[in-house]
Amino acid sequence: MTSTKTHDADSETPRLNRRQAAKVRTRQKVLDAARALFAERGYEPATIRDIAKGAGMSTGAVFANFQDKAELFEAVLSEDLVRLAETLKAAAAAESSVRARLIAALTAGYHGSLEQLPLVQAVVARSWFQPVASEMRTRVAIKPLVMVVSDALQTGVREGELRQDADVRLLSELIYDAYLSNYRRAAYDGWTIQQLTTQIGKQIDVILAGQISRN
Repeated sequence: MTSTKTHDADSETPRLNRRQAAKVRTRQKVLDAARALFAERGYEPATIRDIAKGAGMSTGAVFANFQDKAELFEAVLSEDLVRLAETLKAAAAAESSVRARLIAALTAGYHGSLEQLPLVQAVVARSWFQPVASEMRTRVAIKPLVMVVSDALQTGVREGELRQDADVRLLSELIYDAYLSNYRRAAYDGWTIQQLTTQIGKQIDVILAGQISRN
């Protein structure tokens, strides 16, 4: 009798061998140590030597996984942006009005990153000086965050809160830029989460003032 059982290799999740799994664990240990140091000191004062020490390994092990500190910083940023986008998305989903969705999402973003302010400062500072290729990769990485804002606005248009001809792309960029600009208040003026929340609320109101549907 011919067996009807088939083997679908594509449906199986590839398994890492012991060596590959160890490499993944090593890379993650380096990323975790680097994140902690960048969050504590910022970019410039954090050295590869100290990152290696924090990870409990040699500098050679760090360079086996990352070309230099800039690449390591970019990898940390990419991981954090993925997590931050999920945080914003979950916060926005819990609200019903477009204004409430935007404020909830962006406030959640402040909560998620304010405790590692030196890292945020490093991200903003390096954005002015990093190579073009790195800047383009960073822009791709932040797209999910901007999309949370864009989705909230699109929902507002669909539900009649915002005008049907609202320029969602431009509004998204303006709101996200306002969100980022407020980190300077936290960094240099000691603003609290509550102050940041109040500020972003006022900024959103101004940006959306001419976009509210009158029907």
